[in-house]
Amino acid sequence: MRTGEPLPAVGDVLASLATGMWHWDTATGLVSVDAEAARLLGLPPEKATLREAQVRARLHPVDWNEITGVVQLAVAEGTLAEVRIRIMDERNRIVRVVRSRSKPTFDARKKAYRLIGTLQEVAEPTPGSPAGRRAVTGDWRRSREAFLLDAGRALAEARSTAEVLRVAAGLSMPGFSPDGLAVFGVQGDRLTIIGHHGQRPGDEGPFVHMGLETDYPAAEVVRTGRAVYLSSPGQYKSRYPLTWPLAERFHRHSWAFLPLTVAGRTMGAWMAAFTYPVAFTPDERSVLTTVARMLAQALSRAGTAETERELSEGLQRSMMPTLGPEVPGMDVAARYVPTGGGLQIGGDWYDMIPLPGAASRSRTSSGSGRFALVMGDVQGHDVRAAGLMGQLRVALRAYACEGHRPDAVLSRASRFLHGMLAAGAEGENGENGEDADEAADLRFATCLYAEVDPRTGVLEVARAGHPDPVIRMADGTVLQRATAGGLPLGVDPDADYPTTRFILEPGETMMLCTDGLIETGGHDLETGWQRIRTILERHGGDAEELADALVQAVHGPSSHHTTGPLADRREDDIAVLLLSRRRDGRAARPRLRHTLMTVAQAEPERVSVARRQLRELLHDWSNEEHVDSAVLLLSETLANVLLHTDVDALVLAEVSGEKGERRLRVEVTDGGDDLPHKRRPGELASSGRGLMLIELLADAWGVVPRGQGKSIWFELYESSAAR
Repeated sequence: MRTGEPLPAVGDVLASLATGMWHWDTATGLVSVDAEAARLLGLPPEKATLREAQVRARLHPVDWNEITGVVQLAVAEGTLAEVRIRIMDERNRIVRVVRSRSKPTFDARKKAYRLIGTLQEVAEPTPGSPAGRRAVTGDWRRSREAFLLDAGRALAEARSTAEVLRVAAGLSMPGFSPDGLAVFGVQGDRLTIIGHHGQRPGDEGPFVHMGLETDYPAAEVVRTGRAVYLSSPGQYKSRYPLTWPLAERFHRHSWAFLPLTVAGRTMGAWMAAFTYPVAFTPDERSVLTTVARMLAQALSRAGTAETERELSEGLQRSMMPTLGPEVPGMDVAARYVPTGGGLQIGGDWYDMIPLPGAASRSRTSSGSGRFALVMGDVQGHDVRAAGLMGQLRVALRAYACEGHRPDAVLSRASRFLHGMLAAGAEGENGENGEDADEAADLRFATCLYAEVDPRTGVLEVARAGHPDPVIRMADGTVLQRATAGGLPLGVDPDADYPTTRFILEPGETMMLCTDGLIETGGHDLETGWQRIRTILERHGGDAEELADALVQAVHGPSSHHTTGPLADRREDDIAVLLLSRRRDGRAARPRLRHTLMTVAQAEPERVSVARRQLRELLHDWSNEEHVDSAVLLLSETLANVLLHTDVDALVLAEVSGEKGERRLRVEVTDGGDDLPHKRRPGELASSGRGLMLIELLADAWGVVPRGQGKSIWFELYESSAAR
């Protein structure tokens, strides 16, 4: 072509270079192609306007899906969309590979893309060559998809910022893995370093608290929300001459800075640096962009979780008391473990309250050094439960410090909680115009309040719907100590809470806990109690070590191997409080276990409690039928008192001796004067067989007059069970 002659048409030039032109509008679904583009697509070589489906039928289905991602990436970055496409014939055979380059735009009003670009045939690269590595098609694509799936799963499972950074540092991208990583955050108008990998400690110094107006790639990314790709040191130096000396000393050859965007807000930037040249093809940029999006989501989730965890732990710590100074002659230990989900806060609590040194209320209590132990559980494990727990704990402490008895403390606390919930219901009803029962989040709380005299070991216990205390005796026997109780706090403002009084003997330990300790791991009250009793019986350490062992048994890794029958049960908060009365270390470990309780005429239901207590006392007896016999004889003896007298019965059961040769002695004492005698009831008689059963089943028995009243006793020998 001579100088001065007009330039040939663009279409003629492209045709001479075997390059076709095409135009695609997703709003209309039409694709316009010139003759060369039609030929490359395997169609007649003539200009045409095709439907999207006609073009799609000529492209490999995997490559068609690839085009969508590349176009979206190019629009987001304001760059060209480049992709390699396999062209198929009518028999689904690959006839050629073409390279498409286009400049896409997005119409926000129509929510459609418009592309104008070129098609040019390229030779299929040799597998394993650099070109092959960059190709969209083939094994590289499959490796990339597998990598993104693994990376997404790993980042989704990360629970803290440190875990997210460890996952990001371990990512091995297919074909191009960065040598150095850095995650930048934003604090005010400055960059911060959230974490980095591939650099020595301290290398991040110059980049910490760098202003957002600095001529630095990460700062530009945060300002604009657009990625920056630097394929060579020369490109870095020409675009960012002021900060190039900071990057030069790391001897890298390529850099990618990508925005970390969540919900449309750029929260920071991610740098991936390479020790070898990277061209940052659209395929490579697509991988980096996807990882940046997943990384931003993971960091956002981790940051939110850490904030909630810090808030909830601080709230829970502020509400949980310290156990106070050492108690002479006693050891106290406590543990609290929040549920595994949500905000890590709940309604369980414990407390230790020094009581005023007022005059003694009983003959055995000096009033000196007395304190109260409280264990409670507000329904639920959320923010409201924690708030109610804090208010109720303060109220209980106030009532205790006023010097009220245990029953009065719980009565006042129940009235306080009921009034507080009722006031909340009225407020929500007035504000929303709804029925109060539906508007209010009505709750209740279980609680156990025990007043302790450390000098004598006397405990006075009042219980509001809470599990009974557990006593580990000096010989290691573990029993649930039956105590009188009332309704949970807040249910009835006029509820009564009777008090049970017993003595914690030297060498014994009392455990108070919430139901979370028993039921965690899918257990119910029965199977969970068996697990806890095993730990209590076998452990030989002090109170602190025992508390750790209890929590570890139900909350540690071993609990996964002892799941209960309700495996899908939601886990609950755990609170446990231990009170041990010390004994002389030189004293031999006693071989006597016992239980003592009263069965009143007005409380015949306590017969079943006595039966359960006896079964627990004999839980390791060598013969289960012998245990059934003992329970039957106890029932008959108690029934004799309740039916033929108008007085209460006192039950004392003792087990003594070495295992295998032990002796059970049960005494039932009452204040009646009439001595029992054997009768010969007829076949249809409903009573009169009690002494006959005792004579038949017991190894020894007798009736002892006691001046006022009498005692009926029987004995069973473990050695006789084997005969």
